[in-house]
Amino acid sequence: MPKQILILSSSPRKGGNSDTLCDQFALGAREAGHSVEKVRIPEHRIHYCTGCGVCVGGKSACPQQDDMAGLLDRVIAADVLVLATPVYFYTMAAQMKTFIDRCCARYTEITGKDFYFIATAADGSEPALERTIEGFRGFLSCLTGSREKGIVYGAGALSLIHI
Repeated sequence: MPKQILILSSSPRKGGNSDTLCDQFALGAREAGHSVEKVRIPEHRIHYCTGCGVCVGGKSACPQQDDMAGLLDRVIAADVLVLATPVYFYTMAAQMKTFIDRCCARYTEITGKDFYFIATAADGSEPALERTIEGFRGFLSCLTGSREKGIVYGAGALSLIHI
């Protein structure tokens, strides 16, 4: 049965290592007959969570005026979510962490999803990426019925930017 897959790429560099792996994941998913949408988080205006508490317990929507409300609608509608990040200083990129934090407003609606993780790092060992993967797992532990389905490790993916 075809699924609706939403790929969330947090790479600040379009065409960077993790972003490229997102494209390859999308290609394979489409070939398998699934519907795929890729969102590049850095191309959206997402403010940091301020911890104001307005959204706690579904009392009210997040008061921030940015792109997050629309993105959350897409997250909730998807069957499968792919979280992709470059690894900086052995943890996820700030863009992904900001996105995850802002899910607070509607996290109780993100239910029954399958999740895949993509993480890339210059360090050549998969264990070096585990802190990032554990960060993703911490997010999933807050989501009812979430299932980790797979991980793509891009260890040893050093890209040099020439200026």
